This record gives sequence, structure tokens and C-alpha cells, in this order.
Amino acid sequence: MSSYAKVIVNGSPITKSNFKLHNVNGRAILPYNSGQYHDRYALYEQEIAYIARSQNPEIVLTESLIAILKVYYKSEKRHPDTINICKSIFDGVEKSGLIVNDAQVRRIVIEEFYDKENPRFELELFGESEYSLTYSVLPKKTSTQKTEYKPLRKNFHEKSVSNLKQETIKSDNVCSMCKKSITSNDFITADKGKTLICKNCFKKLF
Repeated sequence: MSSYAKVIVNGSPITKSNFKLHNVNGRAILPYNSGQYHDRYALYEQEIAYIARSQNPEIVLTESLIAILKVYYKSEKRHPDTINICKSIFDGVEKSGLIVNDAQVRRIVIEEFYDKENPRFELELFGESEYSLTYSVLPKKTSTQKTEYKPLRKNFHEKSVSNLKQETIKSDNVCSMCKKSITSNDFITADKGKTLICKNCFKKLF
């Protein structure tokens, strides 16, 4: 019985997280026959299952596995999260019958590439009874340019810092009489703005 299989599915890889709907109870569901855009993932999963089986006829892997997954996107700037792609792909492979349970995959290496002309994913599965996995992370002889990422929640950090600065400025406004912080515009200035008096203390002066 074979302990190796390889699956190649052409087309831009997608993830199920982008196609979920929620029922009246707030529970996430994955439609497959609604006739709408959300059916796309279910169809993609069926495509994976069909191709995985057709490329590996009569092979059923039942033992623990090592997986090498290479994902090729059209664009470096816009594509799904690769970490989410992994689960989506294995769901389709499991449905093909090539594996019996995606929990079989105990070791996995995922690599992200870009191929504008031929987006796809390539998955190799190795039975642990006959194969082992080794890896190494080595320092580069010459440093290369960093690939920087930004938070998904746009301007979230900037707004937080801005709010913090505003609070700091407000907390610096202290009434010179009661020594309490002034958190609004309810104060009077004196000595060319050097002295602040809250309106409560100002009323007590008369």
C-alpha cells in the first residue's frame, strides 16, 4: 500500500472563512446550494475532493502523515491568510477519501509563493512509517529587504495612540485651587493661561 500522495489543484486558493453565513441564532453555516456567491467555497471543496481522488486513484492513507503544502497566489498584496487556507484544503482532501481524517497530519510545512499566470496549490503527503521530516533555519549571508505587514483593523493603533494623547493632555489640566483634574472645558484661565480654575472653585470665590 502506498504511503505517498500528491495533489495539485489549479486556480487561486480560497478559504472557507470568507464564505460563511450566520443563521438566526448567530451560528456560522457554510451554504452549498443557495445559488449565491457564498456557494463558491463548497464548490471549491468539491473540486479539491474530485481532483485529489482522480490524481491518486485507489490510494487511501490511514496512517499519521507529514504534509508539505505550497500555495501559489496571483498577487503578493491581496490573497487569503495562508494559515486559514491549510484547513480549507485538508477538508477537501478528506472528503476525497484520500485520507480518512485530517487529524492524521501531525507535521506540516506551509510555504507561500506567487505565480500570476498559474495560481494553485501543491500538496504532498508522506506516511510517517516510511518518511521523516527534518528542517533548519539558517542566518542569511546577506540580508534582504523586509516584507512588512500592517494590522487588518486599519488605523486601530493610530486611533488608540491619539485617544491616549488626548487623555494625557486633559489629565494635565489641574485646578490650581482644588487640585482636581479638569476633564472638560469648564474652567477659567488666569495669568496668561498659566493658572487654571475649575468653574466650581471659581463660583466659591464670590
